Amino acid sequence: MARRRIGSGLIAVAVLAGFTGGLGCHHAGDFTAERDCCKPPDFNCCNIPNVQVPKELNKISLPPYIVETPDVLQIDAIRVIPLPPHRLEPLDVLYLTAENDFETARLAGLYPIDPDGTINLGQRYGGTVRVAELTVEEAQKVIQDKVRNVGGAKQAVVTASLAQSRGVQQISGQHLIRPDGTVSLGSYGSVYVAGLSLAQVKQTIEAHLSKYLYKPEVAVDVYAYNSKFYYVVTDFAGNGEQVTRLPHTGNETVLDAISLIGGLSAVSSKKIWVARPSPTECGNDQVLPVDWCGITRRGQVKTNYQLMPFDRVYILSQPLTKFDTYLGRVLAPVQRAMGIALLYGSIQNQFRNQGNNNVGFVAPILP
Repeated sequence: MARRRIGSGLIAVAVLAGFTGGLGCHHAGDFTAERDCCKPPDFNCCNIPNVQVPKELNKISLPPYIVETPDVLQIDAIRVIPLPPHRLEPLDVLYLTAENDFETARLAGLYPIDPDGTINLGQRYGGTVRVAELTVEEAQKVIQDKVRNVGGAKQAVVTASLAQSRGVQQISGQHLIRPDGTVSLGSYGSVYVAGLSLAQVKQTIEAHLSKYLYKPEVAVDVYAYNSKFYYVVTDFAGNGEQVTRLPHTGNETVLDAISLIGGLSAVSSKKIWVARPSPTECGNDQVLPVDWCGITRRGQVKTNYQLMPFDRVYILSQPLTKFDTYLGRVLAPVQRAMGIALLYGSIQNQFRNQGNNNVGFVAPILP
């Protein structure tokens, strides 16, 4: 009798431990607060009002794009003229023409300055000549002397002009907006552009380059839109929530967003809404209910909203599936505890049978 009471007591303790383990460190008040905080909006899909916001058939153009980190800008240098007096540097390009030179080896065209500071005039005119750190006028005289004295064209008259500054190579190209909101322009330093429109970025870069160049002119466009997103949040019926971040191009609707994640999951319900971010001081949530059957089966556009940057499309799970998940989560510790109690009873019976029948002990197989 005492053994039975002990066994019953162990079973009761195991069941209590199972319930305690299922609840963990949470209190009933915590669950109530979480339920009230995360309570889904209450709406009837058949009676959703026609809200005056952009939809599938009446989309709007977004305001001027504001660049942010980590967008990538495409900057093209249109006019890059160094302020005088300009000293020639490697990677600059000179344009040379000559009169009274040799007919078989005309001195004309573009001549880039090599990294060692020289340009190559060709073997007929004496090979290379150093022009780095010289002004264009000084380089023209040095080249003319080289052509006359070494090349043998005694009456040659050389004209030199700067065709391209190496600054073009530093300015033109793709420029990532760094975490501090600036873009690098090579030796011309950095410019803060985050939070500006493309027209403002152009003005800011040209104003910065005017410290080094004469009336600079650049063209600016967005090469990669990396800073504007929207989110699709899928509720997996008590097994977590999956958040998918998708790039915003300005033309997506609710149906586009859900198609990009492969449609609704096996545990998803048809209760979907768009949560639009609003300033904290507004105090009210901006929730746009979605009639899933309407936009898919009947082709209605009333709730197929045009998505805006940072919108959240939330897909709620099926209530019965979520209840089954929570029920299994609560009963799992109880099941383990009952298994321990049954194992104890099995071992106790084994010892009792061993004492009565002198039969060897057989260890039970744990599940």
